[in-house]
Amino acid sequence: MRSAHRRDSRPHSIETAGFTLMELMVVVSIIAILSTIAYGSYQRHVVKSRRAAAAACLQERVQRLERFHTAHMSYLDSSGKPPELAQCADGLAQHYQLSLSAVAARTFKLRAEPLGGQAEADARCGALMIDQRGVRSVSGAAAATPEECW
Repeated sequence: MRSAHRRDSRPHSIETAGFTLMELMVVVSIIAILSTIAYGSYQRHVVKSRRAAAAACLQERVQRLERFHTAHMSYLDSSGKPPELAQCADGLAQHYQLSLSAVAARTFKLRAEPLGGQAEADARCGALMIDQRGVRSVSGAAAATPEECW
């Protein structure tokens, strides 16, 4: 008579199938480190992209003012007011305040002032400015040059 218990023909050895808790923790740690680095890089890229959009908007406004000046020989209209400038990209208004100042018949200054989180993240460059001569400047707290920020 055969035994009710059937013996497995394989030898009993302790084989691990899967991962140990230590291996999983190492993988999770590596993923956490990589995602922290990637997120920081992403944030810097977003700040730089917004600054580039503000600089492009300022350049576009300079071109419009120059076209107006070419047609009217002044940056002011007949009533002594600067021309209305079209708005730039929709998302830009959340991150930059654009303004036109020091407007006279032959001079103007355009400024893009960062707002909120953009101002905090981009304190090095700060506000971007350009005048009628095309001279670019920045107002950042650090010693950033216009070439680095524009």
